[in-house]
Amino acid sequence: MQGHGKIALTSAVAKQRFPGPWAGGIALIVSPILLLAGILLRSPYHFFFPDQLAAYDEHPLQMTASYSLFEAGIIMLWPAVLLLVQSIGVSKPRFALWGGLFVISGLFARTFHAGVDHLAFQLVKTGGVGQAVNMVGAAYGAFHIYSTFNLAIILGWVVLAIGSYRSGTLGLVQSAALALASALPLGVLKGTTPWSIAAAGGLAVAFIPFGWTILRSTPFPGWLKIGTWTLIVCAGISLFTLFGRMG
Repeated sequence: MQGHGKIALTSAVAKQRFPGPWAGGIALIVSPILLLAGILLRSPYHFFFPDQLAAYDEHPLQMTASYSLFEAGIIMLWPAVLLLVQSIGVSKPRFALWGGLFVISGLFARTFHAGVDHLAFQLVKTGGVGQAVNMVGAAYGAFHIYSTFNLAIILGWVVLAIGSYRSGTLGLVQSAALALASALPLGVLKGTTPWSIAAAGGLAVAFIPFGWTILRSTPFPGWLKIGTWTLIVCAGISLFTLFGRMG
């Protein structure tokens, strides 16, 4: 009896894999849109950090929106990648393991870069563009543990792309588009290049149809439940934001 109970529990866990089809499916659709919006908002300004700081000084709301949207897309990538990894892992577990580990580790590096970006923009506010450029320039290239993951995320997207195709999770075109994500520039205060747009566009081509397929194959929960959860999520985000502003 105990053995049968274990099997039933394992089966139930397998059917309820985190983060689930709704969280993962929505993340697959929304994350590349947020990334692309953030990239396009900063596209009028030059790529290197002095130009990005100068752009923030002249257009603070636009640059804040750009970097915030981009980072929101990065945060939403982890459930999207996790769902993709689970699908690949059914038939190609090694590709799923290494691709997932590399990409998700690299997302930590990108969130670290976002923190530095935020601090640099605050330096523009408090001391002006010149001081901010000098301080960022003096510290640029300093070692930090997250730089260990820079190559990981580049390789990870390629491994996931190969695994997606070989497992049948994505078609050839979508898998090739997913590999383009490896071209997204890494580091602090990075502006927009054609490669940035191609990378985010590749994610959109790979992720959005896959996310839509996931959502369509999931039983519809009903408008009442959708409305209730939308209110809960909005209230939760508001509460978390207020709590975060407290320090």
